[in-house]
Amino acid sequence: MPGGGSMRTRFVNLRIPAGGNETRAAEIVVDDGRIDEIVTTPGETAAGGETWVNLRDALVLPGVIDGHVHFNDPGFTHREDFTSGTAAAAAGGVTCVVDMPCTSLPPVTDGDSLATKVRAIQSKAHVDFMLWGGVSGNVIAEDGWRDRLADLAAGGVAAIKVYCLSGMDTFTELDYDQIGEVLEEASDIGLPVGVHAEDATVVRELTRDIRQRGGDAPADYAASRPALAEVAAVRRIVELCRDTGCRTHVVHLASGAALDVIAQARRDAVPISAETCPHYLQFTMDDLESQGSLLKTAPVVKTAADRDRLWTGAADGDIELIATDHAPGQWPEEKHSGSIWTDHSGIPGVETLLPYLHSEGVVKGRLTLERLTELTAANPARLHGIERRKGALAEGMDADFVVFDDDVRWTVSRSKLHNLNRYTPFDGLELIGRVRATYVRGTPVFERTADGRELFAAAGAGRWIQRGEA
Repeated sequence: MPGGGSMRTRFVNLRIPAGGNETRAAEIVVDDGRIDEIVTTPGETAAGGETWVNLRDALVLPGVIDGHVHFNDPGFTHREDFTSGTAAAAAGGVTCVVDMPCTSLPPVTDGDSLATKVRAIQSKAHVDFMLWGGVSGNVIAEDGWRDRLADLAAGGVAAIKVYCLSGMDTFTELDYDQIGEVLEEASDIGLPVGVHAEDATVVRELTRDIRQRGGDAPADYAASRPALAEVAAVRRIVELCRDTGCRTHVVHLASGAALDVIAQARRDAVPISAETCPHYLQFTMDDLESQGSLLKTAPVVKTAADRDRLWTGAADGDIELIATDHAPGQWPEEKHSGSIWTDHSGIPGVETLLPYLHSEGVVKGRLTLERLTELTAANPARLHGIERRKGALAEGMDADFVVFDDDVRWTVSRSKLHNLNRYTPFDGLELIGRVRATYVRGTPVFERTADGRELFAAAGAGRWIQRGEA
Protein backbone atom coordinates (compact mmCIF):
# COMPACT_ATOMS: atom_id res chain seq x y z
CA MET A 1 0.00 0.00 0.00
CA PRO A 2 1.56 3.35 -1.06
CA GLY A 3 2.08 6.44 1.04
CA GLY A 4 3.00 6.90 4.67
CA GLY A 5 1.95 8.92 7.69
CA SER A 6 5.34 10.18 8.88
CA MET A 7 7.13 10.92 5.58
CA ARG A 8 6.48 13.83 3.26
CA THR A 9 4.32 12.54 0.43
CA ARG A 10 3.06 14.31 -2.68
CA PHE A 11 -0.12 12.87 -4.20
CA VAL A 12 -0.29 13.80 -7.87
CA ASN A 13 -2.57 13.40 -10.89
CA LEU A 14 -5.82 13.84 -9.01
CA ARG A 15 -8.93 16.01 -8.97
CA ILE A 16 -10.56 17.73 -5.98
CA PRO A 17 -14.02 19.34 -5.62
CA ALA A 18 -14.10 22.95 -6.81
CA GLY A 19 -17.66 24.10 -6.03
CA GLY A 20 -20.97 22.80 -7.33
CA ASN A 21 -20.19 19.77 -9.46
CA GLU A 22 -16.88 21.15 -10.68
CA THR A 23 -13.49 19.57 -10.02
CA ARG A 24 -9.97 20.82 -10.60
CA ALA A 25 -6.57 19.23 -10.98
CA ALA A 26 -4.42 19.38 -7.87
CA GLU A 27 -1.59 17.90 -5.89
CA ILE A 28 -1.85 17.21 -2.16
CA VAL A 29 1.31 17.33 -0.07
CA VAL A 30 1.15 15.44 3.24
CA ASP A 31 3.68 15.83 6.02
CA ASP A 32 3.47 14.03 9.37
CA GLY A 33 -0.16 13.08 8.88
CA ARG A 34 -1.42 16.58 8.03
CA ILE A 35 -2.08 18.33 4.74
CA ASP A 36 0.89 20.64 4.29
CA GLU A 37 -0.06 22.06 0.92
CA ILE A 38 -2.69 21.81 -1.80
CA VAL A 39 -1.21 22.77 -5.15
CA THR A 40 -3.68 23.70 -7.89
CA THR A 41 -1.01 24.39 -10.52
CA PRO A 42 0.54 20.93 -10.52
CA GLY A 43 4.10 20.37 -11.63
CA GLU A 44 5.54 17.41 -13.47
CA THR A 45 7.81 15.93 -10.83
CA ALA A 46 7.93 15.60 -7.07
CA ALA A 47 10.19 17.89 -5.07
CA GLY A 48 13.34 16.50 -3.54
CA GLY A 49 12.88 14.35 -0.46
CA GLU A 50 9.25 13.56 -1.21
CA THR A 51 7.56 10.30 -2.01
CA TRP A 52 5.40 10.64 -5.14
CA VAL A 53 2.07 8.81 -5.38
CA ASN A 54 0.26 8.92 -8.74
CA LEU A 55 -3.52 8.63 -8.29
CA ARG A 56 -4.24 8.32 -12.01
CA ASP A 57 -6.87 11.06 -12.36
CA ALA A 58 -8.95 9.84 -9.41
CA LEU A 59 -11.39 12.13 -7.63
CA VAL A 60 -10.14 12.82 -4.11
CA LEU A 61 -12.80 13.65 -1.51
CA PRO A 62 -12.58 14.58 2.18
CA GLY A 63 -12.74 11.51 4.37
CA VAL A 64 -16.31 10.69 5.37
CA ILE A 65 -17.29 11.10 9.02
CA ASP A 66 -20.14 8.74 9.88
CA GLY A 67 -21.60 10.44 12.92
CA HIS A 68 -23.96 7.64 13.95
CA VAL A 69 -22.82 4.01 14.22
CA HIS A 70 -23.47 1.18 16.63
CA PHE A 71 -20.43 -1.11 16.68
CA ASN A 72 -21.64 -2.94 19.83
CA ASP A 73 -18.20 -3.33 21.39
CA PRO A 74 -17.89 -4.41 24.18
CA GLY A 75 -20.97 -6.43 25.07
CA PHE A 76 -22.82 -7.31 21.86
CA THR A 77 -19.99 -8.33 19.57
CA HIS A 78 -22.03 -11.13 17.98
CA ARG A 79 -23.62 -8.27 16.03
CA GLU A 80 -20.56 -6.14 15.26
CA ASP A 81 -17.23 -5.35 16.80
CA PHE A 82 -14.80 -2.52 16.31
CA THR A 83 -12.46 -4.56 14.12
CA SER A 84 -15.08 -5.54 11.56
CA GLY A 85 -17.04 -2.29 11.80
CA THR A 86 -14.06 -0.06 11.18
CA ALA A 87 -12.79 -2.32 8.39
CA ALA A 88 -16.13 -1.84 6.66
CA ALA A 89 -15.80 1.89 7.27
CA ALA A 90 -12.36 1.97 5.67
CA ALA A 91 -13.62 0.07 2.63
CA GLY A 92 -16.37 2.67 2.26
CA GLY A 93 -14.22 5.78 2.47
CA VAL A 94 -15.19 6.54 6.08
CA THR A 95 -12.16 7.88 7.93
CA CYS A 96 -13.82 8.60 11.29
CA VAL A 97 -16.81 7.00 12.98
CA VAL A 98 -18.75 8.33 15.98
CA ASP A 99 -19.99 5.38 18.00
CA MET A 100 -23.19 5.49 20.04
CA PRO A 101 -23.19 4.99 23.82
CA CYS A 102 -26.21 2.72 24.19
CA THR A 103 -25.29 -0.54 22.45
CA SER A 104 -22.30 -1.60 24.49
CA LEU A 105 -21.88 -2.93 28.02
CA PRO A 106 -21.60 -0.94 30.12
CA PRO A 107 -23.32 1.90 28.28
CA VAL A 108 -21.18 5.02 28.05
CA THR A 109 -22.86 7.17 30.71
CA ASP A 110 -19.97 8.28 32.94
CA GLY A 111 -16.21 8.67 32.98
CA ASP A 112 -15.53 5.09 34.08
CA SER A 113 -17.64 3.51 31.33
CA LEU A 114 -16.04 5.83 28.79
CA ALA A 115 -12.59 4.63 29.84
CA THR A 116 -13.75 1.01 29.72
CA LYS A 117 -15.02 1.51 26.18
CA VAL A 118 -11.80 3.12 24.96
CA ARG A 119 -9.67 0.33 26.47
CA ALA A 120 -11.81 -2.29 24.74
CA ILE A 121 -11.77 -0.81 21.24
CA GLN A 122 -8.71 1.33 20.60
CA SER A 123 -6.47 -1.56 19.52
CA LYS A 124 -9.13 -2.73 17.06
CA ALA A 125 -9.81 0.43 15.08
CA HIS A 126 -8.85 0.62 11.41
CA VAL A 127 -10.02 4.27 11.23
CA ASP A 128 -10.23 7.13 13.70
CA PHE A 129 -13.16 7.18 16.09
CA MET A 130 -15.09 9.40 18.46
CA LEU A 131 -17.59 8.36 21.11
CA TRP A 132 -21.02 9.62 22.05
CA GLY A 133 -21.87 9.76 25.73
CA GLY A 134 -25.42 9.33 26.97
CA VAL A 135 -27.99 10.05 29.64
CA SER A 136 -30.51 7.25 30.05
CA GLY A 137 -33.54 6.80 32.25
CA ASN A 138 -31.46 4.36 34.26
CA VAL A 139 -28.94 7.11 35.04
CA ILE A 140 -31.17 10.13 35.52
CA ALA A 141 -33.11 8.28 38.21
CA GLU A 142 -29.98 8.29 40.38
CA ASP A 143 -28.30 11.12 42.24
CA GLY A 144 -25.25 12.57 40.57
CA TRP A 145 -26.25 12.33 36.91
CA ARG A 146 -25.10 15.90 36.34
CA ASP A 147 -21.66 15.00 37.65
CA ARG A 148 -21.59 12.03 35.29
CA LEU A 149 -22.48 14.30 32.41
CA ALA A 150 -19.69 16.70 33.36
CA ASP A 151 -17.24 13.77 33.49
CA LEU A 152 -18.25 12.75 29.96
CA ALA A 153 -17.68 16.29 28.73
CA ALA A 154 -14.27 16.40 30.38
CA GLY A 155 -13.48 13.02 28.83
CA GLY A 156 -13.93 14.37 25.31
CA VAL A 157 -17.15 12.75 24.13
CA ALA A 158 -18.48 14.07 20.84
CA ALA A 159 -22.06 14.65 22.00
CA ILE A 160 -24.76 13.32 24.33
CA LYS A 161 -27.49 10.89 23.23
CA VAL A 162 -30.99 10.62 24.72
CA TYR A 163 -34.09 8.69 23.69
CA CYS A 164 -37.74 9.74 23.65
CA LEU A 165 -38.46 6.05 23.00
CA SER A 166 -36.17 3.12 23.75
CA GLY A 167 -36.49 -0.63 23.67
CA MET A 168 -33.27 -1.25 25.63
CA ASP A 169 -33.35 -2.29 29.27
CA THR A 170 -29.78 -1.05 29.75
CA PHE A 171 -30.45 2.38 28.22
CA THR A 172 -34.02 3.45 28.86
CA GLU A 173 -35.80 6.54 27.56
CA LEU A 174 -36.39 9.88 29.23
CA ASP A 175 -39.65 11.77 29.48
CA TYR A 176 -39.78 15.25 27.98
CA ASP A 177 -39.22 17.02 31.31
CA GLN A 178 -36.08 14.95 31.87
CA ILE A 179 -34.86 15.69 28.34
CA GLY A 180 -35.33 19.38 29.10
CA GLU A 181 -33.11 19.00 32.17
CA VAL A 182 -30.42 17.29 30.10
CA LEU A 183 -30.58 19.98 27.42
CA GLU A 184 -30.23 22.70 30.02
CA GLU A 185 -27.23 21.01 31.63
CA ALA A 186 -25.58 20.18 28.30
CA SER A 187 -26.02 23.76 27.14
CA ASP A 188 -24.16 24.98 30.22
CA ILE A 189 -21.17 22.71 29.54
CA GLY A 190 -21.14 23.21 25.78
CA LEU A 191 -22.16 19.79 24.48
CA PRO A 192 -24.71 19.11 21.73
CA VAL A 193 -27.46 16.59 22.41
CA GLY A 194 -28.69 14.03 19.90
CA VAL A 195 -32.28 12.85 20.27
CA HIS A 196 -34.07 9.72 19.07
CA ALA A 197 -37.35 11.49 18.37
CA GLU A 198 -40.33 9.14 18.38
CA ASP A 199 -43.11 9.75 20.88
CA ALA A 200 -43.29 6.88 23.36
CA THR A 201 -47.01 7.24 24.11
CA VAL A 202 -48.02 7.21 20.45
CA VAL A 203 -45.88 4.18 19.58
CA ARG A 204 -46.71 2.12 22.64
CA GLU A 205 -50.46 2.64 22.37
CA LEU A 206 -50.49 1.75 18.69
CA THR A 207 -48.26 -1.27 19.26
CA ARG A 208 -50.53 -2.54 22.03
CA ASP A 209 -53.65 -2.20 19.88
CA ILE A 210 -52.09 -3.80 16.80
CA ARG A 211 -50.67 -6.74 18.70
CA GLN A 212 -53.91 -7.31 20.58
CA ARG A 213 -55.68 -7.86 17.27
CA GLY A 214 -52.96 -10.25 16.11
CA GLY A 215 -51.03 -8.03 13.72
CA ASP A 216 -47.61 -9.51 12.95
CA ALA A 217 -46.68 -8.35 9.45
CA PRO A 218 -44.14 -5.74 8.35
CA ALA A 219 -47.05 -3.39 7.59
CA ASP A 220 -48.23 -3.78 11.20
CA TYR A 221 -44.80 -2.77 12.48
CA ALA A 222 -44.84 0.25 10.18
CA ALA A 223 -48.30 1.21 11.41
CA SER A 224 -47.06 1.16 15.01
CA ARG A 225 -44.43 3.84 14.26
CA PRO A 226 -46.18 6.36 12.01
CA ALA A 227 -44.99 9.80 10.97
CA LEU A 228 -47.21 11.17 13.74
CA ALA A 229 -44.83 9.68 16.33
CA GLU A 230 -41.86 11.55 14.86
CA VAL A 231 -43.80 14.79 14.42
CA ALA A 232 -45.11 14.75 17.99
CA ALA A 233 -41.65 14.15 19.44
CA VAL A 234 -39.93 16.69 17.19
CA ARG A 235 -42.42 19.40 18.16
CA ARG A 236 -41.65 18.85 21.84
CA ILE A 237 -37.91 18.74 21.23
CA VAL A 238 -38.04 21.99 19.25
CA GLU A 239 -39.72 23.72 22.18
CA LEU A 240 -37.19 22.35 24.65
CA CYS A 241 -34.37 23.43 22.37
CA ARG A 242 -35.88 26.90 22.07
CA ASP A 243 -36.25 27.17 25.86
CA THR A 244 -32.75 25.97 26.77
CA GLY A 245 -30.69 27.21 23.83
CA CYS A 246 -28.95 23.83 23.71
CA ARG A 247 -27.47 22.74 20.38
CA THR A 248 -29.84 19.87 19.60
CA HIS A 249 -29.66 17.29 16.82
CA VAL A 250 -32.46 14.94 15.77
CA VAL A 251 -30.92 11.66 14.64
CA HIS A 252 -32.11 9.34 11.82
CA LEU A 253 -35.11 11.40 10.71
CA ALA A 254 -37.52 9.49 8.45
CA SER A 255 -40.57 11.77 8.26
CA GLY A 256 -40.97 14.62 5.80
CA ALA A 257 -43.56 16.28 8.05
CA ALA A 258 -41.15 16.17 10.99
CA LEU A 259 -38.48 17.72 8.78
CA ASP A 260 -40.89 20.55 7.99
CA VAL A 261 -41.15 21.28 11.73
CA ILE A 262 -37.37 21.35 12.06
CA ALA A 263 -36.97 23.53 8.95
CA GLN A 264 -39.36 26.12 10.37
CA ALA A 265 -37.56 26.08 13.72
CA ARG A 266 -34.24 26.67 11.97
CA ARG A 267 -35.73 29.65 10.15
CA ASP A 268 -36.74 30.92 13.58
CA ALA A 269 -33.09 30.63 14.71
CA VAL A 270 -33.68 27.66 17.02
CA PRO A 271 -30.33 25.80 17.30
CA ILE A 272 -31.63 22.46 16.04
CA SER A 273 -30.55 20.22 13.18
CA ALA A 274 -31.37 16.82 11.72
CA GLU A 275 -29.75 13.91 9.99
CA THR A 276 -31.22 11.24 7.79
CA CYS A 277 -29.87 7.92 6.52
CA PRO A 278 -29.49 6.28 3.11
CA HIS A 279 -32.23 3.71 3.80
CA TYR A 280 -34.77 6.52 4.28
CA LEU A 281 -33.61 8.06 0.99
CA GLN A 282 -33.97 4.77 -0.90
CA PHE A 283 -36.80 2.67 0.52
CA THR A 284 -40.49 3.00 1.39
CA MET A 285 -43.06 0.94 3.27
CA ASP A 286 -43.65 -1.03 0.08
CA ASP A 287 -40.04 -2.20 0.29
CA LEU A 288 -40.51 -3.06 3.96
CA GLU A 289 -43.44 -5.28 3.03
CA SER A 290 -41.40 -7.07 0.35
CA GLN A 291 -38.10 -7.32 2.25
CA GLY A 292 -39.56 -7.84 5.71
CA SER A 293 -37.28 -7.68 8.72
CA LEU A 294 -34.23 -7.33 6.51
CA LEU A 295 -35.31 -3.66 6.31
CA LYS A 296 -36.68 -3.30 9.85
CA THR A 297 -35.36 -0.12 11.48
CA ALA A 298 -36.50 2.40 14.06
CA PRO A 299 -37.81 4.81 12.90
CA VAL A 300 -39.34 2.84 10.06
CA VAL A 301 -39.08 3.75 6.37
CA LYS A 302 -42.13 5.69 5.23
CA THR A 303 -43.76 6.91 2.01
CA ALA A 304 -42.37 8.00 -1.35
CA ALA A 305 -43.40 11.56 -0.45
CA ASP A 306 -41.36 11.36 2.76
CA ARG A 307 -38.41 10.05 0.78
CA ASP A 308 -38.65 12.89 -1.72
CA ARG A 309 -38.85 15.49 1.05
CA LEU A 310 -35.73 14.08 2.69
CA TRP A 311 -33.80 14.31 -0.58
CA THR A 312 -34.93 17.91 -0.97
CA GLY A 313 -33.92 18.67 2.59
CA ALA A 314 -30.50 17.13 2.06
CA ALA A 315 -29.97 19.34 -0.98
CA ASP A 316 -31.28 22.63 0.40
CA GLY A 317 -29.78 22.53 3.90
CA ASP A 318 -32.81 21.58 6.00
CA ILE A 319 -30.91 18.35 6.73
CA GLU A 320 -27.51 18.98 8.27
CA LEU A 321 -25.82 15.66 7.65
CA ILE A 322 -26.32 12.10 6.48
CA ALA A 323 -25.20 9.22 8.69
CA THR A 324 -25.95 5.51 8.59
CA ASP A 325 -27.26 4.38 11.99
CA HIS A 326 -25.18 1.28 11.20
CA ALA A 327 -26.70 -1.27 13.59
CA PRO A 328 -26.66 -4.85 12.28
CA GLY A 329 -28.07 -7.79 14.15
CA GLN A 330 -26.78 -11.34 14.14
CA TRP A 331 -27.59 -12.82 10.75
CA PRO A 332 -29.82 -14.66 10.20
CA GLU A 333 -30.93 -15.55 13.72
CA GLU A 334 -31.86 -12.11 15.04
CA LYS A 335 -33.56 -11.06 11.81
CA HIS A 336 -35.69 -14.23 11.69
CA SER A 337 -36.89 -14.66 15.26
CA GLY A 338 -40.40 -15.74 14.31
CA SER A 339 -42.16 -12.39 14.76
CA ILE A 340 -41.77 -8.92 13.31
CA TRP A 341 -42.00 -7.59 16.86
CA THR A 342 -38.97 -9.53 18.14
CA ASP A 343 -36.83 -9.42 14.99
CA HIS A 344 -33.77 -7.20 15.44
CA SER A 345 -34.23 -3.59 14.39
CA GLY A 346 -31.23 -2.30 12.49
CA ILE A 347 -29.18 -2.70 9.34
CA PRO A 348 -25.53 -2.23 8.32
CA GLY A 349 -24.63 0.77 6.18
CA VAL A 350 -21.22 2.29 6.90
CA GLU A 351 -19.56 0.72 3.85
CA THR A 352 -22.15 1.84 1.29
CA LEU A 353 -22.79 5.40 2.54
CA LEU A 354 -20.46 7.32 0.21
CA PRO A 355 -20.96 5.26 -2.96
CA TYR A 356 -24.73 5.37 -2.47
CA LEU A 357 -24.88 9.14 -2.01
CA HIS A 358 -22.61 9.72 -4.98
CA SER A 359 -24.60 7.42 -7.24
CA GLU A 360 -28.14 8.26 -6.15
CA GLY A 361 -27.39 11.86 -5.19
CA VAL A 362 -24.69 13.40 -7.37
CA VAL A 363 -25.05 11.26 -10.50
CA LYS A 364 -28.84 11.59 -10.50
CA GLY A 365 -28.72 15.34 -9.90
CA ARG A 366 -30.24 15.36 -6.42
CA LEU A 367 -27.06 16.65 -4.77
CA THR A 368 -24.06 18.57 -5.99
CA LEU A 369 -20.63 17.17 -5.30
CA GLU A 370 -20.02 20.16 -3.05
CA ARG A 371 -23.14 19.39 -1.04
CA LEU A 372 -22.14 15.74 -0.74
CA THR A 373 -18.90 16.73 0.98
CA GLU A 374 -20.77 19.07 3.33
CA LEU A 375 -23.25 16.36 4.35
CA THR A 376 -20.64 13.67 4.90
CA ALA A 377 -17.55 15.56 6.10
CA ALA A 378 -17.71 19.27 6.94
CA ASN A 379 -21.03 19.28 8.79
CA PRO A 380 -20.48 16.17 10.93
CA ALA A 381 -17.03 17.51 11.84
CA ARG A 382 -18.61 20.76 13.00
CA LEU A 383 -21.38 19.04 15.00
CA HIS A 384 -18.89 16.84 16.82
CA GLY A 385 -16.38 19.59 17.49
CA ILE A 386 -13.47 18.44 15.31
CA GLU A 387 -13.77 20.95 12.46
CA ARG A 388 -10.28 22.31 13.20
CA ARG A 389 -8.68 19.01 12.18
CA LYS A 390 -11.15 16.98 10.10
CA GLY A 391 -13.89 17.39 7.52
CA ALA A 392 -12.12 19.24 4.70
CA LEU A 393 -9.25 19.11 2.25
CA ALA A 394 -7.32 22.11 3.55
CA GLU A 395 -3.85 22.97 4.74
CA GLY A 396 -3.26 22.03 8.37
CA MET A 397 -6.05 19.47 8.49
CA ASP A 398 -5.61 15.74 9.05
CA ALA A 399 -4.81 14.07 5.73
CA ASP A 400 -8.03 12.06 5.75
CA PHE A 401 -9.22 11.50 2.20
CA VAL A 402 -10.85 9.08 -0.20
CA VAL A 403 -9.47 8.10 -3.58
CA PHE A 404 -12.71 7.67 -5.50
CA ASP A 405 -13.28 6.29 -9.00
CA ASP A 406 -16.35 8.32 -9.83
CA ASP A 407 -17.22 6.58 -13.10
CA VAL A 408 -16.91 2.92 -12.04
CA ARG A 409 -20.12 0.88 -12.08
CA TRP A 410 -20.49 -1.90 -9.55
CA THR A 411 -23.22 -3.87 -7.81
CA VAL A 412 -23.64 -4.13 -4.04
CA SER A 413 -23.24 -7.73 -2.90
CA ARG A 414 -23.88 -8.60 0.70
CA SER A 415 -21.30 -11.41 0.64
CA LYS A 416 -18.56 -8.92 -0.26
CA LEU A 417 -19.22 -6.46 2.57
CA HIS A 418 -16.76 -6.31 5.44
CA ASN A 419 -18.93 -5.87 8.54
CA LEU A 420 -19.46 -8.93 10.72
CA ASN A 421 -23.04 -9.82 9.70
CA ARG A 422 -23.23 -9.51 5.95
CA TYR A 423 -26.75 -8.62 4.99
CA THR A 424 -28.09 -5.43 3.45
CA PRO A 425 -31.35 -4.20 1.94
CA PHE A 426 -29.15 -2.61 -0.78
CA ASP A 427 -28.08 -6.05 -2.07
CA GLY A 428 -28.17 -6.07 -5.88
CA LEU A 429 -28.28 -2.27 -6.28
CA GLU A 430 -26.02 -0.98 -9.06
CA LEU A 431 -24.02 2.10 -8.08
CA ILE A 432 -21.77 4.49 -9.95
CA GLY A 433 -18.61 5.45 -8.08
CA ARG A 434 -16.42 3.24 -5.92
CA VAL A 435 -13.74 3.70 -3.28
CA ARG A 436 -10.27 2.84 -4.57
CA ALA A 437 -8.37 3.77 -1.43
CA THR A 438 -8.89 5.41 1.96
CA TYR A 439 -6.24 7.42 3.80
CA VAL A 440 -6.32 8.35 7.50
CA ARG A 441 -3.79 10.96 8.57
CA GLY A 442 -1.84 10.30 5.39
CA THR A 443 -1.62 6.55 5.88
CA PRO A 444 -3.51 4.14 3.60
CA VAL A 445 -5.95 2.05 5.65
CA PHE A 446 -7.69 0.45 2.65
CA GLU A 447 -6.83 -0.11 -0.98
CA ARG A 448 -8.61 -1.95 -3.79
CA THR A 449 -5.96 -2.95 -6.30
CA ALA A 450 -6.33 -3.09 -10.08
CA ASP A 451 -6.45 -6.90 -9.96
CA GLY A 452 -9.30 -6.86 -7.41
CA ARG A 453 -7.41 -7.52 -4.19
CA GLU A 454 -8.42 -5.64 -1.04
CA LEU A 455 -5.70 -4.53 1.35
CA PHE A 456 -6.25 -3.22 4.88
CA ALA A 457 -3.90 -1.61 7.37
CA ALA A 458 -3.53 -3.48 10.63
CA ALA A 459 -6.18 -3.02 13.29
CA GLY A 460 -5.10 -0.31 15.68
CA ALA A 461 -4.25 2.20 12.94
CA GLY A 462 -7.16 4.35 14.04
CA ARG A 463 -7.00 6.78 16.97
CA TRP A 464 -9.48 8.04 19.52
CA ILE A 465 -10.31 11.66 18.66
CA GLN A 466 -11.78 13.85 21.40
CA ARG A 467 -14.12 16.79 20.95
CA GLY A 468 -12.28 20.06 20.48
CA GLU A 469 -8.97 18.53 19.36
CA ALA A 470 -6.93 20.67 16.99
